[in-house]
Amino acid sequence: MQNLMFCYQCEQTAGGRGCTQKGVCGKSPVIAAYQDLLVYQSKGIALYCNELLKSKKSVQKKFVMFIEDALFTTLTNVNFNEEHHLAMLKQSQQLKEELRKEVEISEKLSLPEAVYDLSQNKEQILEDARKAGIMYDQKMDEDVRSVRETIKYGLKGMAAYSHQARVLGYHDDVVDHFYVAAMAALADDHLKLNDLVTLMLETGEKAVLTMATLDKANNEHFSSPSPHKVNTKVKKGPFIVVSGHDLFDLELLLEQTKGRGINIYTHSEMLPSHGYEKLKSYPHLVGNFGSAWQNQQKEFDNLPGCILMTTNCLMTPQVSYKDRIFTTSVVGHDGLTHIHRDENGKKDFSVIIEKALELGGFKEDEIPKEILVGFGHKAVLSHAETIINAVKDGKIKRFFLMGGCDGARPGRNYYTDFAQAVPKDCIIMTLACGKYRFNHLE
Repeated sequence: MQNLMFCYQCEQTAGGRGCTQKGVCGKSPVIAAYQDLLVYQSKGIALYCNELLKSKKSVQKKFVMFIEDALFTTLTNVNFNEEHHLAMLKQSQQLKEELRKEVEISEKLSLPEAVYDLSQNKEQILEDARKAGIMYDQKMDEDVRSVRETIKYGLKGMAAYSHQARVLGYHDDVVDHFYVAAMAALADDHLKLNDLVTLMLETGEKAVLTMATLDKANNEHFSSPSPHKVNTKVKKGPFIVVSGHDLFDLELLLEQTKGRGINIYTHSEMLPSHGYEKLKSYPHLVGNFGSAWQNQQKEFDNLPGCILMTTNCLMTPQVSYKDRIFTTSVVGHDGLTHIHRDENGKKDFSVIIEKALELGGFKEDEIPKEILVGFGHKAVLSHAETIINAVKDGKIKRFFLMGGCDGARPGRNYYTDFAQAVPKDCIIMTLACGKYRFNHLE
């Protein structure tokens, strides 16, 4: 309890045990405390909403959306901005007060109440936030704590995907109701370990539904991906690099930069964007810049253009590019310009566009080097007969799927070594940033 913070939600956590002084991601103890409190408040909102659902009453989507945004905001490498967290905490209390008037909470459930008052000084808020910390209850069974946290991190992952689907107008009521029920369950001290294990497995099932919703949203809005070549070298002229995962933000930026003489590059997990016909139709979407998320501080150093961060994978911006990196959606960091969505869902990217033009961009073209993307499930299944025959004829011996977020530590070359060792009569399918370990190979 002498630690300044405790967080162990990501693979990069200090010593494989937990970050206690400062997050490896750059998260400060203050942000860690605010995030613990925000999750705590979301459990309270969920408890009220769950009572409404059990009474066969409807729950307004604004409550689900808040829980979703709170989970996404507190995911690793998303938001480091104190002002943003305080605004969300204030909103959480307003929502909870609104719900309190609608429902009487069951006596058998302990409701996480507000443990702070935003009119208090910062020190008192941070002291109160300790009560929301992962390790606060020292008497909790360690297996119960572990499974609770696993469920919570599963919900955070779901929130990242369902948030992107929701901005395109897609959602699944089953998933929305599960957010409420699962978050309420995390506040229920009456649940035993077996109950929580069952809930953890259900979290995995609901994650598949969430992915199906996003898949439907992307395929219907942007047209299904098909194989396309992507240039990984730069072109002369002003540019904006778009990082994160949100295809809709990319589309909005492409639309606003039409005819402005600005090249748009994807970065890291935005690479698959080039497979979608609707996005590929913009001629100024010229290629992919850089590699995986963990290399951004080196790759963005003194970049003569701008960067837009749309979702997670933001690392602490360095001084050499802090004036040219912008955030939007749930992403944030102290000292960065944030581009907000108005009440009609519109965003004005003028500030980043003008900055890109001012910086001037790359001075000359590099010799193009292309890689292939766009092998989505519809594209692959359209050639199912050919693929099956190739397997029957022995021309394809194995399929390997290499996915997941690649680690940042030096010497972690497993994916590279494995890809090089795979025989030529095998197919490697890729997803997530692990692909950057072997994208550069012939």
